[in-house]
Amino acid sequence: MAAAHIVGTFAVWDYVVFALMLLVSAAVGVYCAMSGGGQQSSQDFLMGGRKMTAVPVALSLTATFMSAITVLATPSEVYQYGAMFILFTLSYSLMVFVTSEVFLPIFYRLGVTSTYEYLEMRFSRAVRLCGTVLFIFQTVLYTGIVIYVPALALKQVTGFDLWGAVMSTGIVCTFYCSLGGLKAVVWTDVFQLATMMAGFLVVIIRAVLLHGGFSVIIDDSQKGGRLNLWDFDPNPFKRHTFWTITFGGAFVWIGIYGVSQAQVQRYVSCKSLNHARTSLYLNLVGLWAILLCAVFSGLCLYAIYQDCDPWTAGLISAPDQLMPYLVMDILRDYPGLPGLFVAAAFSGTLSTVSSSINALAAVTVEDLVKPYISMSDRKLSWISKGLSLFYGAVCIGMAAIASLLGGLLEAALSIFGIIGGPLVGLFSLGIFCPFANSTGGLVGLFSGLGLSLWLGIWGQLYPPYHSEPLSLSTAGCNFTVNPGGQNWTQSLVAQLVDGWYSLSYLYFSPAGAITVFAVGVIMSLLTGLAMNHGGELDLKKCREIGLGTNNPAFCSSELDLTQRKAESNISSIFSP
Repeated sequence: MAAAHIVGTFAVWDYVVFALMLLVSAAVGVYCAMSGGGQQSSQDFLMGGRKMTAVPVALSLTATFMSAITVLATPSEVYQYGAMFILFTLSYSLMVFVTSEVFLPIFYRLGVTSTYEYLEMRFSRAVRLCGTVLFIFQTVLYTGIVIYVPALALKQVTGFDLWGAVMSTGIVCTFYCSLGGLKAVVWTDVFQLATMMAGFLVVIIRAVLLHGGFSVIIDDSQKGGRLNLWDFDPNPFKRHTFWTITFGGAFVWIGIYGVSQAQVQRYVSCKSLNHARTSLYLNLVGLWAILLCAVFSGLCLYAIYQDCDPWTAGLISAPDQLMPYLVMDILRDYPGLPGLFVAAAFSGTLSTVSSSINALAAVTVEDLVKPYISMSDRKLSWISKGLSLFYGAVCIGMAAIASLLGGLLEAALSIFGIIGGPLVGLFSLGIFCPFANSTGGLVGLFSGLGLSLWLGIWGQLYPPYHSEPLSLSTAGCNFTVNPGGQNWTQSLVAQLVDGWYSLSYLYFSPAGAITVFAVGVIMSLLTGLAMNHGGELDLKKCREIGLGTNNPAFCSSELDLTQRKAESNISSIFSP
C-alpha cells in the first residue's frame, strides 16, 4: 500500500490545542476523585453513587457512541456511497424507544451494576458468565482498535506522531478512569463531546466559505449522486437501503444501547427512572446533531474533491484518511485549527475508551469477583480502581497488536457488532418468554453467535461486488495522477460465494438475534416437555427442577419473595 501524501505538518499551536484537551480531561478526573468525599465505595466508583442527573448522562451517552472511528469514517462513507447514512436518524429513534421502554425499566428496577446480573437472575450463572466473557472479549478488541486506527490515519496524513498519540491518550484516559470512576468518565465525556462538535463545525464552516455556500455544496452533491436518500428496494443483499439502515441498524444499536454494559451503566446510574429515561431521549438529539455534522462533512469532502479524488489519485492510501487530508488542505494556514480537529478525533477516542475501561472494571467486579470472594465495599472500591489500571494497560497493548493486524482490522470491527446481535436475542428471550430456560438460552446464544460470526467473517473475506462506491473522478487534478485506491474487480472465489455471504452487514446483527430467540424458544419448549413427561409444559414444575426462573422484573406476582430473598437481594425492587 502506498504511503499517504502529507499535505502539511502540525505547528506549535496545534500541539498546544491537543495537549490542552488532554490536560483538561485529566483535571476533571482529579476533581471528581477529590470532590464529594471521594470514592468511598465500589458503587461510588462504578455507578457515581447512583446520583447522576439526566443532562450530563445524556451527553456522555452521545460521546461514548461517537468514537474517533465515527469522526473519520462517517464523512468518508458519505463521500464514497452518498448521504443515505442520514437515515440512521430513524434507526437511532427506534433504538431509543425500545431501550427506554423495554430494557431500561428492567435494569433500573433490579438495581443491577452489571447488565449480566440479569442473566443469572433469569437463567443461570453459566448464562451470565457467557454474556460477561463475550462482552469483555469484544470490548477489549474494539477498544484497542479505537485507539490505534485514528492515530494511524492522522499520522499518515498530518505527520502526527503515531505512538506518542496512542500512549498519551491511553495513559491520560486510564489515569482519570482509575482516579475518578464513573463521575470522571461522564463529565470528561461532556467536555469531549463539545470538542468533537467544535472540530466538525470548524471544518464545515471553512469548507462552506471556501466553496461558495451551503447551496453550492448541496447542488454539487446532488449532481454527483450523493443525495441518494430513498432506496426502498427490499433486497437484503444490497449494502444500504431504507430497510437495511432503518431496521438492521436499529438491531445493531439496540445491541449497544439496550444491553451493552458501557451504555447501560450510564443510564442506570441516574438518581431516578425519569432521569434515566430523559437522558436517553436527550441523547437522541445529540446523536442526530453529530450525525448531521458528520454527513454534511462528507458532502463537503465530495464538493471540494469531486474533480480530483485524493484516494484514486494516490494522495492517500485509505478512505479513513480523507477527513485528515481535507483538514490539512483547507486549515493549514490557520494555526491551532488542525490541532482542534485532531483533538476532536481523539476526544472521540477518549470518550469511547474511558467508557470501555469503566464498564470492563464493573463487569469484572460484579460478575467475576463478588460472586466468589467476600470482601468489604472499601476493598472492592480499590479493586475496581486497580482493574481500571489493568484494563487501561490491556487496551494500550491491544492497540499495539492492532498495528500488526493489517487488513483484519475491518473484520475485527465487524465482530464487535456481530456479538451484539446474539446478546440482544438472549436478553429478549428472557424478557418476552416466561417459559424460556437456561438450556434454551445457552443453545440459542451459541447458535446465534455461530451464525453471526460465520456470516461476518466470510463477508469480510469475500466482500460483495455491489459494495463498489459511487463514481470518483481525477479529471480535474493539476498533476500527474499516480493511481491508487481500491481495486473493485471481484475475484472468482468471491463470485462463487456471492449471494448468501452478500447479505448486508447491517443484517448480521438481526440474523444473530432472531436465531438466538427462535432456537431458545424451541429448546426451552422441548426441554420443558421432556422433563414433564406428560406432553404439556408445566412452568411451575420446570422452575422447581431448575430449568428456568420467571422474569424478576415483569413477573413479580409469581415469585416467592421469601425464598428469593434468601437467594438474592433483589426482592426490594417489588415493594411499592
